[in-house]
Amino acid sequence: MALTMSDVDRFEASRPRLEAIAYRLLGSAGEAEDAVQETFLRWQAADVGRIEVPEAWLTKVLTNLCLNQLTSARARRETYVGQWLPEPLLAGDPMLGPADTAEQRESVSYAVLAVLERLSPGERAVYVLREAFDYPHREIAEILDITEAASQQIFHRAKKHVAAGKTRTEIDEAAARRIVEEFLAAATSGRTEPLVRLLTQDAIAIGDGGGKIPARAKAFEGALAVATFMRGLFKPSKAKQAYVGGSPEVYATTANGEPAVVAVVGGRVVGVMCLEVTEGGIAAFRNQVNPDKLERATRRWAAADHGAPLLTAF
Repeated sequence: MALTMSDVDRFEASRPRLEAIAYRLLGSAGEAEDAVQETFLRWQAADVGRIEVPEAWLTKVLTNLCLNQLTSARARRETYVGQWLPEPLLAGDPMLGPADTAEQRESVSYAVLAVLERLSPGERAVYVLREAFDYPHREIAEILDITEAASQQIFHRAKKHVAAGKTRTEIDEAAARRIVEEFLAAATSGRTEPLVRLLTQDAIAIGDGGGKIPARAKAFEGALAVATFMRGLFKPSKAKQAYVGGSPEVYATTANGEPAVVAVVGGRVVGVMCLEVTEGGIAAFRNQVNPDKLERATRRWAAADHGAPLLTAF
């Protein structure tokens, strides 16, 4: 049946929420957009007049599309070159979704998205719907065709897995900028000691180049190893310039609610490094340099004024 303008408007009103759910489930903005578009096609083909609660119907369709996508994504990621990291979303991106509570903000952090990769698709879906969007277990059960008791049990198990990570510290944008500035000053000092002092003893550094940009397949582990790597990362090198197409301008911002270093060459974002900060210091660096996962970041970057860069790297 042909959709009326009212039917289209109803879907468009739900689009931001659907995209935010899909992104948390898939860790990819591009795949999230595709899943939402497929949901629209299902909406277009449905007898909309017989759907009693459109928002619930749309969420159910989208979630199940994402669950199917997650199952196939797991197989693809087994053959992925190097580490796989989610696609970062820069500050202000509407796909970040609700951020009214600490739980909602944490659910889209790069640190938590990395942990969610280790959950089963079902666990991830229950966690996202409950923690980030406050769906009651009764509705989650209907969306996933499970019992309410099963939803509660799955959520408890998923939340336990997520909580097993380090205790993260909530940081506002001003504090995030100070942390990035302090990190960059230490990283470009030419010495390892200032960096070590900023890190937790069990700090890690992970990079995702997707086989297109060099990134170590195995994470750097321990404060000294990470500090040594970071010091080398900011040393000038013609080889680095060749890979990214020039000398990157480096900015401080937030991505997925965490302090982030953004490297830009000619208006193109060539790297987003998210810093996981705990009370003990910086616990993790997750560096996305796969160009396929930076296209949305580049579009968002071009749409806003970011002032002067903190430095020019390489």
